[in-house]
Amino acid sequence: MWRSWPPWWAWACPTPWHCSPSLRSRDGLSKGPGCGSSVPPEGTPAGATAVGSVYVHAPFCLHRCSYCDFVVHVTEHGDLAAWQEALEGELRAVEREGLFALEDSLQTLYVGGGTPSLLGEHAMEALASVVGRRRLGSSDLEWTAEANPESLTGGLAAAWRRSGLNRLSIGVQTFNDEALRWMGRQHDAQSAERAVDAARAAGFTNMSVDLIFGLPERLERSWRDDLERALALNVPHVSLYGLTVEAGTALARAVRDGNEEAVAIQQHQDEYLLAAEVLGAAGYEHYEVSNFAMPGHRSRHNAVYWDGRPYLGLGNGAHSFAAPVRRWNLRDWPMYRDRARAGYVPEHDRETVGADARKLEKLWLGLRTTEGVQLADLDERQRGLAAAWSEHGWTVASEDALRLNAEGWLLLDELVVELDDGGCGLTPRSTTLDLRR
Repeated sequence: MWRSWPPWWAWACPTPWHCSPSLRSRDGLSKGPGCGSSVPPEGTPAGATAVGSVYVHAPFCLHRCSYCDFVVHVTEHGDLAAWQEALEGELRAVEREGLFALEDSLQTLYVGGGTPSLLGEHAMEALASVVGRRRLGSSDLEWTAEANPESLTGGLAAAWRRSGLNRLSIGVQTFNDEALRWMGRQHDAQSAERAVDAARAAGFTNMSVDLIFGLPERLERSWRDDLERALALNVPHVSLYGLTVEAGTALARAVRDGNEEAVAIQQHQDEYLLAAEVLGAAGYEHYEVSNFAMPGHRSRHNAVYWDGRPYLGLGNGAHSFAAPVRRWNLRDWPMYRDRARAGYVPEHDRETVGADARKLEKLWLGLRTTEGVQLADLDERQRGLAAAWSEHGWTVASEDALRLNAEGWLLLDELVVELDDGGCGLTPRSTTLDLRR
């Protein structure tokens, strides 16, 4: 429900980050062998791309938060029956049209939102019926669902765990109750802690919590306190996202009308670097711009996006990718639901990512992670830039790869623009952040 920060650049070529869960995701990196394989299983229609990774969108939310511009459908109750029926219809249509085919054994399955936990205790069993229970039997399967504290009860956690779900991403955001009310969240700090306890009691050992930085100073929220309380939960994964003002949101209107002030970029910078310091000292690996994990707990699903591997997205607003084509579904829930249930592919649009854009995406996605990009893949000019960045202190020492550190990640989009040198027509927006001093 949060955009990764900093979102400062306008990409003139096809946008390199369309994946719904990984705006969070929300929510993700050890790689499972064969994950995202394009080798078709037996019986796959000719031309179909076989996928071992699936994202499923659950759009239902009790309330649209002040900052949110994601694909949500506001309702008091998630409509599980309609959701399951629409997903079944979409999957049948996608397979019938020869676009994608699920592998016999999935490696990653991610349920994002919206608020998947609003669908209730039977949601994951329903999803298993959609994709086929037989595909969820691998001991290497990473099956994640997002949940909000107010709807993550002990009963729901236990039911989801019995269904085979083995990873939870919990939207804590902050432990400051005033800040939670300001954001329009439906929980308080105590319910966030209870939700983690309930998940652990249900048998979940692989959990992630989301935190948000860059909140207005007038809220008097202590970012260090949020980090320390997150550490006290003893969860193996933490995702951090900076608050951004997105057009069309309640927050954007408040800023436009002078009722709120945009947070200074310097505050974003300071809080991001503090998080890297505090979480790093506690033993977490800062393995991607927004993600920190204890050893062995990197998100495998998000790695599919970062590595440019194929994946299928089901649900309204969900994106799918099979090189060189990226496609995305209708955003409106009723329109998506009706079209999918009628047996049609609920596609809104698609784009073919050209060679130059794919090269750029590889740079941008590679530099998001500690894997970086191989120096052998860079030309002489780009290697010269890498050397200069090292002198500025933005990179991690490496003989064979260009890898950014936390200071470099603050400038990620700007540095990719420099590497591109106009090859994809990138143009920077204005920014006041300057780490070159």
